[in-house]
Amino acid sequence: MSKIKTYYVCINCGTEQNKWQGKCPDCQAWNTLEEKTTTTTTNKAPHAQVFEGYAGQQSEVQALSAVTLTEQSRFTTGSKEFDRVLGGGLVAGSAILLGGHPGAGKSTLLLQTMCYLSQHMNALYITGEESLQQLALRAKRLALPIDKLQVAAATEMIKITDIAKQQQPQIMVIDSIQVMYLADINSAPGGVAQVRESAAYLTRFAKQHQIVLFLVGHVTKEGFLAGPKVLEHLIDTSAMISTTEDSRYRMIRTSKNRFGAVNELGVFAMTERGLKEIKNPSAIFLSQNQQPSPGRLATVLWEGSRPLLIEIQALVDDSSFEQPRRVTVGIEQNRLSMLLAVLHKHSGLQIGGQDIFTNVVGGVKINETSADLALLLAIVSSFKNQAFGSELILFGEIGLSGEIRPVPYGQERLQEAAKHGFKQAIIPKTNMPKKPLENLTIIGVEHINQALDAIIAN
Repeated sequence: MSKIKTYYVCINCGTEQNKWQGKCPDCQAWNTLEEKTTTTTTNKAPHAQVFEGYAGQQSEVQALSAVTLTEQSRFTTGSKEFDRVLGGGLVAGSAILLGGHPGAGKSTLLLQTMCYLSQHMNALYITGEESLQQLALRAKRLALPIDKLQVAAATEMIKITDIAKQQQPQIMVIDSIQVMYLADINSAPGGVAQVRESAAYLTRFAKQHQIVLFLVGHVTKEGFLAGPKVLEHLIDTSAMISTTEDSRYRMIRTSKNRFGAVNELGVFAMTERGLKEIKNPSAIFLSQNQQPSPGRLATVLWEGSRPLLIEIQALVDDSSFEQPRRVTVGIEQNRLSMLLAVLHKHSGLQIGGQDIFTNVVGGVKINETSADLALLLAIVSSFKNQAFGSELILFGEIGLSGEIRPVPYGQERLQEAAKHGFKQAIIPKTNMPKKPLENLTIIGVEHINQALDAIIAN
């Protein structure tokens, strides 16, 4: 006997509520609850039968020390940068969500990867947004080996799993999860319930059959992954592909990875033949103009498991407004306001009435505090209209009392700077290496005033 159940789903976070409310109790968003209905029966749902006997769902209780450990073998995607983002390669039975704006290169990257992998393993590409002719035209334009890649156009989950059972792929792409649907879910494709249940269905199927599963995801206009938040909890790895301002480069960053480090960054260039990996990302984020100029300084970030050299630019100008402007690109604005207060309080430099513009070259977003010293001294350089040299590298966190605090991986950052030809470094005194580095003069400082004296003296 069937029974109709009415419930309400938040379109922002995907949580379900038994009754309508003006504000979602979980994410606190207003007017986001939508009414949904579903038909429940005493019989098992059609798609539930697919997963009977899945070894990961039930097990005997045992001591953790008694669990048999097996080494997780990985295989390459054919791209070292993509392998880095995924934690060293692909793991059988893993589910990977790749999101990004339209035109960012999600389908292009996965098509390149699948064509490469299809040469030595079974690979299946399921497209729900493009026709097979469009997919073939793209592969032909990119000059990819397409003779062994299996493709299908489908959007219904049962049909997709039937195809997968026939082809028995080792790796499968679903492009995209927002257009897939389960016939027994009473909502349109792309809805919260459909995206959640379709992703859960595919993830369980992939783990049951030890298939590497790629799910392509759309993003909202704010840049967040579209669909319920629970989608990111279902998968093993979540990666976002973004574009730089000039649209030549693509950056992939992981926000979750059960098989590797998070916040890994992979850099690619969009060419006529698709996405090509950038083997030395630091070179593209440093200015090609070697002439020193005011307001330009270089620093070293730590992205995932490697150092990355970038250039920070600052422009300080007289303000023509009652309220001076603070414009930041790639830098947190609150962090800038705090550093300006530290500069005024402990160094006596008053630039509160000036317009201040800061920019990180290449479209990189700074997520750590090691760039504080370079940012503040770039502002001082522009304010004084004095160039501090193009062979100088700086890093260090600035505290509220003006102290220069150490940052992790100081030795590796210095080695990366020396490899790219920098001759002088101003760093926290605690990060001073035990042995000097060849062709790199290192100055250790403990306070912002010491850093100002050192940079002006040189």
